[in-house]
Amino acid sequence: MSGLGSAEASHQHVAPTGFIRKYVFSLDHKVIGLQYYGLAVVAVFIGMVLSWLMRIHLVWPNSPIPGLHLLSKNGAPGDVMTPEYYLSLLTMHGTLMVFFVLTNAPFAAFGNYFLPIQIGAEDMAFPRFNMMSFWTTFAAFCVLIAAFFIPDGPPISGWTAYATLSAVGGDAGPGMAYGQTLWGISIAIFCIASLLGSLNFIATTLDLRTKGMSLMRMPICTWAWFITSCIALLAFAVLLPACILLCLDRVAGTSFFIPSGLVFNDHVIPHGGGSALLWQHLFWFFGHPEVYIAILPAMGIVSHILINSMRRPLLSHRVVIGSMISIGFLSYVVWGHHMFVSGMNPLSSLVFSFPTLIITIPATVLTLIWLGSLYGSRLRINSASLFALGFISMFVSGGVSGFFLAQPSIDIYLHATYFVVGHFHLVMGVAAIFGVFAGTYFWFPKMTGHMMNETLGKIHFWGTFIGAYCIFMPFHYLGMVGNVRRYSSFVDDFLQPYLPLHKFITFAALTTGAFQILFLLNLLYSRFKGPKAPVNPWECTSLEWTVPSPPPFDNFGGVHPVVYHDPYQYGIEGSTGDYVMQSSPETIAVERDEK
Repeated sequence: MSGLGSAEASHQHVAPTGFIRKYVFSLDHKVIGLQYYGLAVVAVFIGMVLSWLMRIHLVWPNSPIPGLHLLSKNGAPGDVMTPEYYLSLLTMHGTLMVFFVLTNAPFAAFGNYFLPIQIGAEDMAFPRFNMMSFWTTFAAFCVLIAAFFIPDGPPISGWTAYATLSAVGGDAGPGMAYGQTLWGISIAIFCIASLLGSLNFIATTLDLRTKGMSLMRMPICTWAWFITSCIALLAFAVLLPACILLCLDRVAGTSFFIPSGLVFNDHVIPHGGGSALLWQHLFWFFGHPEVYIAILPAMGIVSHILINSMRRPLLSHRVVIGSMISIGFLSYVVWGHHMFVSGMNPLSSLVFSFPTLIITIPATVLTLIWLGSLYGSRLRINSASLFALGFISMFVSGGVSGFFLAQPSIDIYLHATYFVVGHFHLVMGVAAIFGVFAGTYFWFPKMTGHMMNETLGKIHFWGTFIGAYCIFMPFHYLGMVGNVRRYSSFVDDFLQPYLPLHKFITFAALTTGAFQILFLLNLLYSRFKGPKAPVNPWECTSLEWTVPSPPPFDNFGGVHPVVYHDPYQYGIEGSTGDYVMQSSPETIAVERDEK
């Protein structure tokens, strides 16, 4: 249990006065949270543009793309994308989205900003580590982007180990080698930043809770950030040495992942004894927990917003927390289902298939609790609640297709097809981003003191919701008919009949991206010109809504709050309004209004 003394010790630094210390190298968790959010916004738009380039090339493979040569000197004359460069964009798109968007935005950005306030602390446990974590992440981002501008070659050519190993040695050229090595260095740096952040989140949650803030009195999103930090602490600790070994294979002549007798461009690579399968084990041991590093914070944010919008608690606060803990634990024992066709012992496929199916149980429990709680509620419809509902829709739609991939016999057919692409984009990518959008519309008044435009927010939701289904649901059909992923063009007779569907997906992707530009304009305009926000515009009950908007430097003005009950006291008869603040000593022993 935490104590007031621990909370008082958290804010050893004084309020900064200079611009650099206040907004650049800041120790304030709120500024750092906004820095993470800003970095995620930059990364998501770069990643979105890369996806546009890939989609345009897929349907018009011989058409030049103006300006493509500015990204790399490896492109063909006339800005026509080469197959190798297509794979480069594929990897850069995935890396930006997974690491610098889906990990940064729901976890690092919102977690940094709101976790200390929600538990009644003045700051994170280690403010300097917090600052180091962001700037290390920013360094990793810069190293990754630098791979674009390495002369005579694109960055890494493909997401998988085989494509990684294909350019080791031989006649790949200096740009190819340097760009791919920069990719490995970038991810290794990112791992260091994530380890620092995870330690900070865990220490803050366990040690800096204010008086009365027991673990079961923490908001669900606080629990989600805490569980995620525990997952990340182990997952990134495995990926870090894997990336170091990969870089050593590329620059130091070692052979951890390079098998004997590997031939590249008619030359036998002078290494041996390594195993590409080892890279897959290490990467996917991180890769599947990473799915939940992205989705668990979104689950917590969505739960927090839905409770507020429904004006009543979820059916069971403890079951939701227990389900998230179960998901976090099981995420470490299912990595092998990514490797059903890798050549492992067939018995191991059965071993990994069972926990892959079992992990759907706590996820299903969570979904049923959300839907059961929504039944009969008086839901307040706004941009935040719409994106929260959209999260549930995307999570369920993408999760159902996961049952197919959990079966080894079916996965052998669907593996490396567009079915897999549709699955993980819906359940991990789009769902998590819907959680980010929900959190943005919900917490924007608290972070900036201004309200976002609700009309534009609802237009943004419907355009994104419909667009996401138009893009990724056809992927499942393409996968079932045998459309293999990673192809840069479809020229054979078998795939030609499906080219019109790819054109439809491309137009849907371009249109959906335009709605994200609308969101960006709403975000920037509201930040400076939006109407002033009241302290508690959503009539929420957790501690972040007891402080001014935006919160002061030390959050609570030096007066630590005292928590009297759980954070979700809605539908209370006899109280002011229909809710009781978590820090209010008001008696809540009256019956809830369940009408």
